[in-house]
Amino acid sequence: MQTPAVAPRPTQRLVAIDLLRGLTVALMILANNNGGPAAFWFLQHAAWNGFTPTDLVFPTFLFLVGVAIPYSTDGRLARGDGRGTLLRHIVSRSAILFLFGIVVNNFPLFHLDTLRVYGVLQRIAACYLVLATAYVCGLRWRGALALVAGTLVGYWLLMRFVPVPGYGLPVRDVPLLDPVRNLAAWIDRQVFSAPHLFERTRDPEGLLSTLPALATTALGVLAGLWLRGTAPLHARIRGLVFAGAACVLLGALWNFGFPINKRLWTSSFVLFAGGWSLLLLAAMLRFTDARSAALDAGKRPLWQRPLLVFGTNTIFAYMLSELLAALLWTIPAGGGLSLQQAIANAFDRGIPYPTAAATAYSLVFLAVCWLPTWLLCRRRIFLKI
Repeated sequence: MQTPAVAPRPTQRLVAIDLLRGLTVALMILANNNGGPAAFWFLQHAAWNGFTPTDLVFPTFLFLVGVAIPYSTDGRLARGDGRGTLLRHIVSRSAILFLFGIVVNNFPLFHLDTLRVYGVLQRIAACYLVLATAYVCGLRWRGALALVAGTLVGYWLLMRFVPVPGYGLPVRDVPLLDPVRNLAAWIDRQVFSAPHLFERTRDPEGLLSTLPALATTALGVLAGLWLRGTAPLHARIRGLVFAGAACVLLGALWNFGFPINKRLWTSSFVLFAGGWSLLLLAAMLRFTDARSAALDAGKRPLWQRPLLVFGTNTIFAYMLSELLAALLWTIPAGGGLSLQQAIANAFDRGIPYPTAAATAYSLVFLAVCWLPTWLLCRRRIFLKI
C-alpha cells in the first residue's frame, strides 16, 4: 500500500512492475468503494471460503512488494550504501508505513476505545520489514523457498491440529476454518478486545494470518530474483508462467483439504493467489513495450499512462482513497444519511439498474482519486518513504 545474452536494463523490467502495481491499486480502490451490495460480483470479496478477482488484489500488492526488494536492495548496494544504512532505512520505512496504517484505519475520529491496530498498511509494513531485512542479511533462493514452504506447512499445521481454547480441535470438535472458532481469530481476540478488531470477532489482517502473508511476499522475492537473472527475457517470462500455473494448481488441490480463504490467508490461498500474481506479471512483461521503458510517462503507449500514475505514487493514491472514503462516511448529509450514502442514493435515482449505478459510483470515485495523483505525477512529486 514496481535480449538474448544480456539482461534488460532494470528500468525496462520495472516498467511491468509499475504497471501491475498501478492496476492493483486501481482495482483496490474500485473494490473498497464498490457502491454497495449491488456491485458486480467480481468487485466483491468471497463471503468466506472461495475466491473472486477482488481477493487477488491485496496478495498481488504484497507479491509486488517482494518483487521490488531485490531491485531496490541490490541497486543501493551497487551505489555503495552499507548494509547498516539499508537496515536502518528498512526499519524506519516499516515504522512509517505502520503509522500511516493507524491513521488510515482510524481517521477522522481516532477514538482510543475502538482504535484498530491491524490493517492493510500494517501488514505490508510487517512483511516488508521481515523480507527486506532477511534479503539484506543474505536471503536468496534457498532461504526464500524454505520460508515459503515452512510458513505454509506450519500455518496449516497450526490451523488444523492445534486445539482452539474453549472450542476444541478443528474438524473433530468444530468445523475447520469456522469464522469465530479458529485459532487465528482466537489469538486476535486475546491480543485486542472486540472493539479493536475489524469484524469484532476476528481481523482479516490479524496476527497469526500475517505468517502466511510472509510467504506471499517471499514468492515476490523469488520472482524478483528470477527476473534479475541473465536468461533471455522470453525465457524468464516462460519461467514465470510455469511457476504461476504450478502454484495455481497446487493451491486448487490443497483447497480440498485446507480451503482457499482470503480472510484467513490460508496456505492454499497463498499458492492460488500467488500463482495468479505470477501469471499477471508474466502477461504484463509480455505486453509491455520494452523499447518505451526509458521514455517519460507521458510518451508511453496510451494504455500504460493511467496505470503508471497509480503505480508510481502508490501510497499516496491508496491513502487518498481511504481517507476520502472515511470522510464521506463521516460527514452527515441530512435525513440520518452520511454523505457517502446520499451520493450513492443519487446514483441509484439517476441510473435505473442497481449494478450499473454501483459501478458508476466506483468509477467516479476512482477518477476523483486518480486526478490529484496525476497532478502530482506531472509535477514529479512522489510520496516516498
